Amino acid sequence: MNEREDVDGGSAAPIAPDGYFLTADHVLARVGGGRNAFVIYRSRGTLATAKARVVWRSGSTDLALLHAPLATPCFYSWTPPERWLPIGTRVIHGGLATGFKSGTGKLATALGPQHGFTGARKFEIDIPLHPGDSGGPVVNARGELIGINSAVEFLVPMETAFFVDSEGTRPNTQMIGDLIKRDRARNSRSSTPVE
Repeated sequence: MNEREDVDGGSAAPIAPDGYFLTADHVLARVGGGRNAFVIYRSRGTLATAKARVVWRSGSTDLALLHAPLATPCFYSWTPPERWLPIGTRVIHGGLATGFKSGTGKLATALGPQHGFTGARKFEIDIPLHPGDSGGPVVNARGELIGINSAVEFLVPMETAFFVDSEGTRPNTQMIGDLIKRDRARNSRSSTPVE
């Protein structure tokens, strides 16, 4: 398949039934200036694309929220904000580079409850990420979304790269929910989901 020169790849996690996706902001680095974001999805046994609108971006947290006019009945629910996620919590991650297959591992840093928390939190997982995995989901064994893939960390001693941990980002889930509600209210007349 020949790709256009301005096509970048990354992953996104559906987080609502009506086409809202969370991804890593750096996945959208070249969006703008006449370039568009697209969501690739499976429809009736084949891959299809839908143009996505950027709802919100944060370079400092490396998070972005997209909306595509799609029905997304299979979406991720967040781990409850009051749940403590200790080091060693089993996780699964997904993304384009895995060929939509997932890698398994565990949290290398703990994530505490979100009471009073207003920003985004970085966390580490012991699963190597590859180009294209950025923005993909990191979920627990119950299939609940913990956060999204963000970066990979390598140590480079002399001549050999050595994998340390990959990084994920967990947003303030209440803030993301509020962004979605406001966007739905602003765009309720103009968005018609595609089945």
